[in-house]
Amino acid sequence: MSTAMDLRERLLADLQQAMRTKDVPRREAIRMVRAAIQNSEIALQRPLTEQEIQDLIAREIKRRNEALELFRKGGRQDLVAEEEAGLRVLAEYLPQQLSREEITEIVRGIVRELGVSGPGAMGAVMRAAMAQLKGRADGKLINEVVRQVLAQ
Repeated sequence: MSTAMDLRERLLADLQQAMRTKDVPRREAIRMVRAAIQNSEIALQRPLTEQEIQDLIAREIKRRNEALELFRKGGRQDLVAEEEAGLRVLAEYLPQQLSREEITEIVRGIVRELGVSGPGAMGAVMRAAMAQLKGRADGKLINEVVRQVLAQ
């Protein structure tokens, strides 16, 4: 059995548990992810891999973070709480995210390895960092850290 099925089965089991316990935020977040997986599989005409499911969840987290910022700016605390609850649920299905300090150490290693410095090296360092940190850190945070390291 593939690992993608394991994640799919975990989502289904967690959905059923959320329905039994009447945990509405968890139920809704899982339903949304399962629907997105199903839509992607229909579009691709094949089952998604474990990595593709994780990428899909990461995209959904990014989308929710953007919505969260807008709700905060708009003073919609009810929607902020709702999005935060959904984000906590979705984060459980991704690998543990690295801290800013861990990302900084990895980026410094990449810069040493490539033997580059200064803002002109941004593209090369970003390509290497994104490849190495895929799924373990947010791209926006990686970009900030790369800029900071190259500016030193």
